[in-house]
Amino acid sequence: MERTLIGSLREYIDSEVQIKGWVDVARFQGKMAFFDFRDRTGKVQGVVFGKPEVLEIAKELKPEYVVAITGKVNARPEKMVNANMQNGDIELEITNIAILNESAVSPFPIDGDTRMVDESVRLKYRYLDLRSERMQKNIRTRHTVQKFIRDYLTGENFVEVETPLLSAPTPEGSRSYIVPSRLSQGCFYSLPQSPQQYKQLLMIGGFERYFQFARCMRDEDTRGDRQPEFTQLDMELSFVKEEDVISLNEKLLIELVTKCYPEKRIQQVPFPRMTYQEAMEKYGNDRPDIREDKNDPNLLAFLWITDFPAFEKTSEDNVDGTGEWTFTHNPFAKPKDEYAEDFLAKRNISNIISTQYDITLNGYEIGGGSIRNHNASWQKNTFEIMGYDEKRIQENFGHMLTALQYGAPPHGGIAWGFDRLIMLLENEPNIREVIPFAKTGEGKDLMMEAPAKVNENQLKELGIKF
Repeated sequence: MERTLIGSLREYIDSEVQIKGWVDVARFQGKMAFFDFRDRTGKVQGVVFGKPEVLEIAKELKPEYVVAITGKVNARPEKMVNANMQNGDIELEITNIAILNESAVSPFPIDGDTRMVDESVRLKYRYLDLRSERMQKNIRTRHTVQKFIRDYLTGENFVEVETPLLSAPTPEGSRSYIVPSRLSQGCFYSLPQSPQQYKQLLMIGGFERYFQFARCMRDEDTRGDRQPEFTQLDMELSFVKEEDVISLNEKLLIELVTKCYPEKRIQQVPFPRMTYQEAMEKYGNDRPDIREDKNDPNLLAFLWITDFPAFEKTSEDNVDGTGEWTFTHNPFAKPKDEYAEDFLAKRNISNIISTQYDITLNGYEIGGGSIRNHNASWQKNTFEIMGYDEKRIQENFGHMLTALQYGAPPHGGIAWGFDRLIMLLENEPNIREVIPFAKTGEGKDLMMEAPAKVNENQLKELGIKF
């Protein structure tokens, strides 16, 4: 007999079916046994009565056993219908039970809200945590949102391109993970904090509209809304200005909320805009929460922040500059045209405004981008303002400057913090709740016990000594 999914059982009333899944709850009353079974599509109640041979097998069942259940789908009498539960109007009269696998006793109950369980236990047994109804919903909705975005951007003539994970390390990548090369001992790759340079090179390569769900890594102290590895929705467009990128992304976000989260309400459309200076003067930060009702879980207050300073003074916390100045967001952002004269003359640096734009939601930054320097001399000028000498510029960014000399189109883009966006849309307290295999706040994988030491033979083969 072919398997029938629990979510479609209503189509088979008065028919015999076979379901496969897990025992969610088991209850025994004399010569009767009641179960809740679940699969990826939902739950249903099953009952054993009047069949002693089936009841004997039923008594062996415990929560999380994997089973194949054969039975007849019956409509419940009207007075026994439970309108508050899925399949509350039907019941499976069990005629046969096959145990496909047993289960050890779960270290925590799966049929409730696992947020009440100690997080270290949840992360150690993440595969069990993922069985919970809430985590199933979060990860499946994440997929739905990703598919919607893919379809939307494909319809806007974007091309999805995967960029390398192994790239060249630079002194600026102070929080980058490095990977030793076995074949070139003493040399290392760097894992990407973002695909920034590659996506610009794709524009130079003539693709004009690119996106990907990029895996990014950053070796930093983590907070509730950060992880050492995370996902960005990354995009880049040629022949655009700030308004083009902002408009496209705003339309995408509105459509996303409308189609994937119809219960949500966007506070203001078009999204309001505020300059960096206005935000700092009024709210003291550049990601203000402008919700009219902060207690409404379905209210979404998007806000664009624009006109960021292009440069800031160097500090111990920002090691990306060797001189007096460093960039505020990334070194590839183009200054606004009205500041070109000061930029090229390297004067009034603190007053130069960038084409950078951020998108915030309910007090969180969920994305940021800019129009890029598509002229090699302008890009080099940025590095010179940051105090880089000719040798360092060529060693670290010579490939970009060379590429920009070959007819680079005007281009710009944006990257969303995809995990953070899903966290906010799902009303979760941190991004670990929307990442299938999340790490702790200290960047540890409690399930795989990573990071871990490697043996001396591996280190020797890589040419690494401690």
